[in-house]
Amino acid sequence: MDDQRIISAIKALSIAEISKARSGHPGIALGAAPILYTLYSKHMNIDVTDDEWINKDRFVMSAGHGSALLYATLYMSGFNITIKDLKNFRQLGSITPGHPEVGVTPGVDCSTGPLGQGIATGVGMAAAEKYLKEKFNGLFDYKVFVLCGEGDLMEGISYEACSLAGTLKLGNLIVLYDCNNVTLDADAKKTFNEDVLKRFDAMGWHTDLVADGNNPILIDMAISKAKRITDRPSFIQIKTIIGKDSLLQGTNKVHGSVLTKEDIRQLKEKLKLDNDLFSNISDLRNKMANFIRIRVTHDKKKWDTKYNAYINSCDDDTKRFLESLKKDKRYDITRLFNNIIFDDDELRNINGKVMNEIANNYPAFLGGSADVSSSTKTYLNNFGDFSNDNYAGKNFWFGIREHAMGAFINGMALSGLRPFASTFLAFSDYLKPAIRMASLMNLPSTFVFTHDSVMIGEDGPTHQPVEELAMLRSIPNHYVYRPCDANEVIGSWQCILNNDKPSSIVLSRSKIKNLDVTDPLSVKKGAYIIRKEKKKLFGIIIATGTEVSLALDIAEKLSKKGMEIRVVSMPCTRLFEEQSKSYQEEVLPIGYKTFVIERASKFGWHKYVYNDKYIMGIDEFGYSGKPDDVLEKLKLNDDAIYKKIEKLLLK
Repeated sequence: MDDQRIISAIKALSIAEISKARSGHPGIALGAAPILYTLYSKHMNIDVTDDEWINKDRFVMSAGHGSALLYATLYMSGFNITIKDLKNFRQLGSITPGHPEVGVTPGVDCSTGPLGQGIATGVGMAAAEKYLKEKFNGLFDYKVFVLCGEGDLMEGISYEACSLAGTLKLGNLIVLYDCNNVTLDADAKKTFNEDVLKRFDAMGWHTDLVADGNNPILIDMAISKAKRITDRPSFIQIKTIIGKDSLLQGTNKVHGSVLTKEDIRQLKEKLKLDNDLFSNISDLRNKMANFIRIRVTHDKKKWDTKYNAYINSCDDDTKRFLESLKKDKRYDITRLFNNIIFDDDELRNINGKVMNEIANNYPAFLGGSADVSSSTKTYLNNFGDFSNDNYAGKNFWFGIREHAMGAFINGMALSGLRPFASTFLAFSDYLKPAIRMASLMNLPSTFVFTHDSVMIGEDGPTHQPVEELAMLRSIPNHYVYRPCDANEVIGSWQCILNNDKPSSIVLSRSKIKNLDVTDPLSVKKGAYIIRKEKKKLFGIIIATGTEVSLALDIAEKLSKKGMEIRVVSMPCTRLFEEQSKSYQEEVLPIGYKTFVIERASKFGWHKYVYNDKYIMGIDEFGYSGKPDDVLEKLKLNDDAIYKKIEKLLLK
């Protein structure tokens, strides 16, 4: 029977990849191969020749350690992957990396590896389809499939995300649970003995059980049933045997250890395949690829006709929105604010007004907060709430689910949207894994953080961010903006929306003055001079956020004492580091005393100063008390900073 022969071929290829690399996870490959074969051959609505098809079904390998199984399945499905690529599994520069990476391997829709992130990202992808379907009058109708294991379900992020998916009734989401009751260290009963189906029942999901995960007919029936249920997400528990047919089957030893030569030999005999690890299986590959092509071709042509008719009849704005899902879109937001005057206000309030103006002009811009939009001021006033009875709303109510919120918007970004998530800066650690994954995937996810300073006072050290700015700036490929006023907020968003990479914008709760020396268009340089010395230069002050006004005040005071100070606003350190050496030295000439004022961790600023004394920052946690009292305790009140800089200049 072709089903079993192809499944055996997928298993053999997976084990061959792992054996050649001497690295990988054979357990899931042998246990879950029937699941992936059934999903791809009989259900996934995909075109292997058009991986950018915007209405294709999505698949998320949340159990990312099953990458060898995924690559073998994609190869057998007809994607542009070769036997040579499989042989280069986990090798430097190959398109078959250790865990799935979007943009690297044809057919991979999401980067996965950290358990739980994948399933939460899949929830965001499903929500994006609901939004797009509503915005484009039913044009979109794809489904999102996720394969997860015990590890995914133990991670707290999966509970957050699946609870939200049930609340939103995301009927286009189908999760396949590879239930083998084994984890890396031991039998899962030591750590995970709950009734998972009852848990998902309680969260409002359709649930089903496949008692024999080695039977593709039963798996097919369960997926077919789930696809017919559209008023809630579906969760299918599929009982499998980890390392099926290995000498170590059913044990944790087969989870992540390369099989011995003897085990591979006897496994090949059981699978009735050639002993050559990469034996010629082109006939079986052609059969599976043809299954998919015959099943999908008619529906794909039908959808293409529907798409062409729609795009030829819709208005220009709708057409631009639709086309932006397939290619990068450039945004000019500065023009939106030519006739808007911002009063002195809290920076979070100013940012909220800017975000609302962006939302008024760009339909792909949407997002929400972790139950703090009333504090972060990120609610989009004219667009309603995304809910199970209004999938066209732009405001997402994530609840107190920061972990899931970050992965959720990554799923929306993977779907062509420009999403944001917001909470207090002190809670950015809850989003750190998702921000890291956004940075790895090169996604335009935006994280809006407010309450950026110890000056929030009475809430105390648990809510006073100290190390978070340094943490965010340390993430490769991630851009952190800390604007000082309305001009720099506008400039930050101009950069964010014209950079297809993840960003964080960090905002104060304190009231600020809008400065006449700042410039939205200069934010793209990362740092620029906002006060130039009039006579001989004595020193330079670099500042960010609300501390920029303080830097200007200090410079004016010192100027009156004959010490001319240059002030540099540095809203984005990474952008400044990307500028030419000549520009960097033009802004920060070598040989002058340079100071940094940022009431946060000093970590990362030492490259710009002579020694630690020249950084007006914090290397301890804050205190609960009135803001002025906290700053005085930390010796970072305005007068203390002024006196410290003056003393160092006179040394």
